[in-house]
Amino acid sequence: MRKGIAVSAATAIAVSALCVAPASAAPRRVHGPNGVTIEIATVNGSGCPAGTAAVAVSEDKEAFTVTYSDYLAQAGGSSGPTDFRKNCQISMKVHVPQGFTYAISSTDYRGFASLEPGASAVEKASYYFQGMSQTSAVSHPLKGQYADNWQFTDTNDVAQLVYKPCGEERNFNVNTELRVLKGASDPAKTSFISMDSTDGSIKTTYHFAWKQCPPW
Repeated sequence: MRKGIAVSAATAIAVSALCVAPASAAPRRVHGPNGVTIEIATVNGSGCPAGTAAVAVSEDKEAFTVTYSDYLAQAGGSSGPTDFRKNCQISMKVHVPQGFTYAISSTDYRGFASLEPGASAVEKASYYFQGMSQTSAVSHPLKGQYADNWQFTDTNDVAQLVYKPCGEERNFNVNTELRVLKGASDPAKTSFISMDSTDGSIKTTYHFAWKQCPPW
């Protein structure tokens, strides 16, 4: 477990929000407020060793980006027995001005994969607030032969958004996983999938749509 990666107010996160409120006091959709900050509470996982994951927030406060520099799963060739699966869990403290809350509306994942004929790979993701039920994981498969960049987008219907309750401090958790299976591919050849690139980073972007909490 690694602690203390922080994002300054200048790089504050953008989010999509909703409050737990009676139907008669439904929260109003608004743009992201000023003064949002994010602090990374913990980073855990074989796909994000210390110092290899960073968070930045868009200027319009409608999205935040996680950048990875060493997130790769591989199988075949000289790969180790545990290299076929890599994962990363990032727990964030999102500080928002009083009267606002948020939820994830969609996520863009990007990376590169090189899969031999017969091999396959999976990108899997989920997210949830501390103390609340985890959302259903969404998986995206790739099949060999494949050698190219990849991009997947998970979009949540408005009715299915998971919102942080108004007035409560709960960490926001992001879980991702990369997995490679050799299948019927030549065991002497390496297949891999990554959320990184030769220039050192691939960005995963999480989109938000803010809402204003009702008056108490």
